Formats: sequence, C-alpha cells, structure tokens
Amino acid sequence: MTYAIEAKGLRKSFRGHEAVRGVDLAIRHGELFALLGPNGAGKTTTLHLLTTLLRPDGGTAYICGSDVVAEAADVRRRISVTGQYAALDESLTGRQNLRLFAGLHGYSHKEAGALACELLEAFGLGDAGDRTVGTYSGGMRRRLDLAAGILSQPEVMFLDEPTTGLDPQSRRELWEAVRRLVKTGTTVLLTTQYLEEADQLADRIGFIADGRVIATGTPKQLKASTGGKTLTIRISAETDPDGVCRLLSNEHGLSAHTGEDGVIVKTAIREASLAHAAIGTLMEHQTAIEDFALSDPSLDDVFFALAATPGKEATQ
Repeated sequence: MTYAIEAKGLRKSFRGHEAVRGVDLAIRHGELFALLGPNGAGKTTTLHLLTTLLRPDGGTAYICGSDVVAEAADVRRRISVTGQYAALDESLTGRQNLRLFAGLHGYSHKEAGALACELLEAFGLGDAGDRTVGTYSGGMRRRLDLAAGILSQPEVMFLDEPTTGLDPQSRRELWEAVRRLVKTGTTVLLTTQYLEEADQLADRIGFIADGRVIATGTPKQLKASTGGKTLTIRISAETDPDGVCRLLSNEHGLSAHTGEDGVIVKTAIREASLAHAAIGTLMEHQTAIEDFALSDPSLDDVFFALAATPGKEATQ
C-alpha cells in the first residue's frame, strides 16, 4: 500500500541535540492527520523534513511514493505548506492575491479571475475580497492563505500550527475552512498544540514528545486507551496540589497531575470503587475538596497518561 505520507526512522539533529529521534508515520490518502505535542516536541522539524525544507540525518520519508531526498522536486510539486504566518501581500486585496498566485501556477487571466471568486466564496471571504489584506483579521488572513495554498491542487497539504495566536472565533472559522479542504480529497497533516483542535478535526492523531511519536490512533481509540474514567478533583486554593498527587500515588498507586490553575487535580481511574477510595483517603487526611467528578477521558487526559507510561500505544 502506498501512503500519502510515510516516514520510517526519521532523524534530525542540531548541534548535537536530536530534535527528531526516529519518527514513524503512515498517513492514508484523503486523511486529516494531526501531529499533536507541546512546544519543542519536534512537530515543526518533522514537518520541515517531510516538505524537503530540511534534509534528514537518517531514516526515510515518502510523499505519495516520492522520496523527500532523492525526488525532492517531485515532492514539492505534490504539496502545499501553510504556516503560522500568512504568505500574502498586504497591499493587495484578497482577490488580487489569489489572482496573483493563480497566475504563478499557470492559470490564464480569465481562469485566475474565476478561481479567485470561487475560492473567496468557499472560504467565507466573499464580502472581503476587494479589501486590502492589511485590513484583514488574523483568521481572515489564514483562510486566504489556505485558499492560495490549494491553487496548485496539491495532493498533500501541510498546516503548521495554523491557528496559533488566533482568537476562539477565528480558530473555529479556520477549522471550517480545513474541513472544506479535506472534502476535496486532499490529504492534510496538521501540527498543533491544541488538544481540542485535534479532537475536532482529525481522523487520526499522533502524539509526539521528545522527538518521537509515542502513540497514534483515532480520537476515540486514544481516549479508550486510558482504560477507564477520569477523576477530576477541585481543591481549595490553600491546599498543596503536589501533596494531593503524592498522597494519591502513595496510597492508591495513581498517577495524578495538576491543572494550570493549581486547584484541579486529575487522575485516570479504572474502577469507580477506586475513585470512592481515593476521595475517602483525601478526606481522611483533611484535604479541602470543593468538588469532584468522574467522567470520560479527554485528549488532555490521554496525553498525561502517555507521559506517565512511555511506550504505550493506541490501536492504529
């Protein structure tokens, strides 16, 4: 089987630091695959290796069967890349930008005009097409950049953290644009640090940490891989969250973590009876609990579970 994107043992180092440490990927044609991980995990370096912007130190990678090193020119003809910063001329209107890009891709003047109109409507920019891009919001620029990116009719599109810095409404508008793109049959590899974004958009997700893909699967498979529920405990601001985590670990062998606000403690629970026992232990130690709940795991919970048990894999 020929994959749209395939990588085996991909490696890249910078000044002695191994940023990508044997990445393996197999992404099907027409799939939206999200590569998810924190800053510095190796997402962007992996994308640069797959798009021929960097040469790997080891391993192999193919785009629609073409080798990213030996057949780099062919790979570039097959792909489009959109990053965090829109590659647009701010002094031109949205329509003029699209006509310019269409001309660069060999379309006639008439074809370029028709395509510009079609894409502006498709990406929700019809009313703004004759405004200069310098007046666009961040979300509008990213959508226009996406529209420009598909003028080459790429088989594979790489989106490198395209919603970073956008407000929630702009992010959701861009999500809709990405969904429309996938409906055309284009394979999309999306890198992101937003768990909700991956959950909303992706057919499958790969978690990357410390330069390695540590798990892959559908959102449903990844959530099921935790093997149970998530116990969420809200404690008082005066309570030491690290102390709560240690207590849960020492008494029940639970691997708990705290939220950014410092008053939420979460842990994976395989049985409801263990949740009751854990809460009982905290109350016996006079922990100030404000609220607690047992729920299905989120991707956030999956990520922490994987970090606590490296090497664990979800079903492919």
